[in-house]
Amino acid sequence: VNPSPPMPRRAITGDVPTSHLPFSPAVAAGPFVFVSGQASVSDTGELILDTFAEEFRRSFDHVRRILAAAGCTLDDVVQVRSYLASEADLAEYNRLYRELFPDPRPARTTLVGVLGTDSIKYEVDVIAYK
Repeated sequence: VNPSPPMPRRAITGDVPTSHLPFSPAVAAGPFVFVSGQASVSDTGELILDTFAEEFRRSFDHVRRILAAAGCTLDDVVQVRSYLASEADLAEYNRLYRELFPDPRPARTTLVGVLGTDSIKYEVDVIAYK
């Protein structure tokens, strides 16, 4: 049996702040685009601590910009993984999520209480299929 050739991969950077950490903002592999965790950061890469809603919107602004560089939009998102610092933000998260994604919504995993309480309130990573 001949093994399949490796799937070509390419890094997607988009118009987002660069990180000092060793990862790509996204990687395209075949028709899939895997977007790394995006949080509330400025264009210079500094954390911006804000209301939950503003952190959510800023995180998804970065996701949109990365997806655009890969030729995708939020309509191409098939999986969303969200990380919330506090359960107190869960109702607002669900409201904002419903506004962002119409039916049929992407598959979703939501982890609560995994971010430091003195740090960001929200982070997200997504998988898109083009």
